[in-house]
Amino acid sequence: MKEYFSIGELSHYQNISKQTLIYYDQIDLFKPAYVDKNNGYRYYSASQIDYLDTIIILKKAGVSLKKIKDFMKDYSFSSSMHLLEQQLQVIQTKRKELLYIESRLQQRYQDMQTISQISKQDIYVERMEKEIHIYKQEVDFPHSLKEVSIASKKCYAQAFQQQIPIYFQCGAIIPIEKVRQGYEKEASYAFVLSDSCNHKDIETLRQGEVVYCYHFGSYDSIEQSYVRLLEFCEKHQYQIQSDAYEFCINDYITSNHENEFITKIMFYIGKE
Repeated sequence: MKEYFSIGELSHYQNISKQTLIYYDQIDLFKPAYVDKNNGYRYYSASQIDYLDTIIILKKAGVSLKKIKDFMKDYSFSSSMHLLEQQLQVIQTKRKELLYIESRLQQRYQDMQTISQISKQDIYVERMEKEIHIYKQEVDFPHSLKEVSIASKKCYAQAFQQQIPIYFQCGAIIPIEKVRQGYEKEASYAFVLSDSCNHKDIETLRQGEVVYCYHFGSYDSIEQSYVRLLEFCEKHQYQIQSDAYEFCINDYITSNHENEFITKIMFYIGKE
């Protein structure tokens, strides 16, 4: 058997597992040149090494095993050109998707990095210079946390389906009258952040003077932060001019512990 390689030898030379070679045999992609009938050992000829190289390279390029199998039946210069052209298009699309995901994860990471350095009790007043775009969905009656969660899931699902560019950050809009009545959990809309304004369900939060604070911990205790905000506005004679916008900075996506949740609460304001 000197003219043949055992499956162990081929596995070593090509840096591919024995299990993979066995699987390739089972799916008729790359079969051994000879199988010993006495013990079932597989052996491969030297001429098969180049063939296996082609399979390995195409697989690393992201071509599916089914496509490789069809291609290897009778491949030529022309069919190779066609396959490579197709795969380049696939890779370019995936590259754009990865760059998109990278930018979203980077933004999420930066938000978490910033929030880890702030005081839990501070209230901020500033002019928001950059517009914020939100893709929103109505929250069904009775507007409880369950309905808010369902609406948030719809935002993500429909945004992905409609290819609306979004960030991995959700939030909710609570009518100001509900806030004043102490029903801070009864949201009218759930939303996800976007960098597009070209959709009927996208609202643009304009530039303007805002007041905001961060609520740390379970959403069940968020009324405490609303009370602080309302008292601050009253003390400093700020007139609240919008509904409340809640931005989930740290939520179930990045923590399994509710005591680690962080929610930014924001109003537009003006001087009385």
